[in-house]
Amino acid sequence: MEKIDIRSLQLEQLKEYITSLGAKPFVAGQVYTWLHQKTVDSFDEMTNISKSLREKLAGECVISTVSIRKKQVSTDGTIKYLYQLADGNCVETVLMRYEHGNSICVSCQVGCRMGCTFCASTQHGKVRDLTAGEILAQLYRTEKDIGERVSNIVMMGIGEPLDNFDNSIAFIRIISSPEGKNISQRNISLSTCGIVPKIYELAQLKLGITLSISLHATTTAKRKVTMPVTNAYSVEELIKACRDYTKITGRRISFEYTMIRGVNDSDEDAQQLADLLRGMISHVNLIPLNPVDGSPYTQSDDRAIRTFQKKLTNLHVNATIRRRLGQDISAACGQLRNENR
Repeated sequence: MEKIDIRSLQLEQLKEYITSLGAKPFVAGQVYTWLHQKTVDSFDEMTNISKSLREKLAGECVISTVSIRKKQVSTDGTIKYLYQLADGNCVETVLMRYEHGNSICVSCQVGCRMGCTFCASTQHGKVRDLTAGEILAQLYRTEKDIGERVSNIVMMGIGEPLDNFDNSIAFIRIISSPEGKNISQRNISLSTCGIVPKIYELAQLKLGITLSISLHATTTAKRKVTMPVTNAYSVEELIKACRDYTKITGRRISFEYTMIRGVNDSDEDAQQLADLLRGMISHVNLIPLNPVDGSPYTQSDDRAIRTFQKKLTNLHVNATIRRRLGQDISAACGQLRNENR
């Protein structure tokens, strides 16, 4: 029998399971505290749980953990981890330090099947989804390593969160649970390349998170070249879904726009982007392209990026240029994993 990934169970699910073993419901709360506040990695550490129950849990369950396969520390304080999972697969996690606190970028899949041509994460395809427990383990292990609390989460690592929908949502609910780490959903950002049906499904949950759309092009024809998901969902369909999302949730959407020299950085692109977003509560995050081995693309120069931002601002679009972190440590998502395959 396959063991239960107990770290992936939300509190109500854990209560149902614990009581099925003959224990009182309050014991589930104690186990949940051990898993998500004290973040223990073994049942033996749960000292206020009876030995018989611990033995039963150890026989039927597993606590998802990760181990550090490789660690790179940037001169700016950014830390990039290559974490190894129990089955030997590896994912990347990045710890970023800001004045307002520590942010972490977590992975949600081993590899990715979305096929974006400028991204290192997808170069070897998707191996499998991560469980909610494996996503949580990245944050818990990082906090232990740095000895500090993480206050902000971006789901922008390896993988497409909406392609691993149920586990991504379970992760958000557990990490924001008052009985766990209690990280506010307003401090969580989920990035997607634009799986339209899942955007509508996410909207119905009315979570407090920030939805980030990896847009990177302003027309369907252009976007198809770099983002194959556009073959299924046109730019027009995606933008309509985004407008509907903001109406349903009342939440502003962030649009990620990677600046690629000669591909999407012209004045015409800026005008088209402003036209797409007109009237929507949104923010544009301009991202200098990280170089990726084997990619034909190069980063727009700093002047072109600033000009693009100014054009958007003049067109009444809220746009900022993302601060560059970890430039000296295989900064592009997926690079470290590819180097260690």
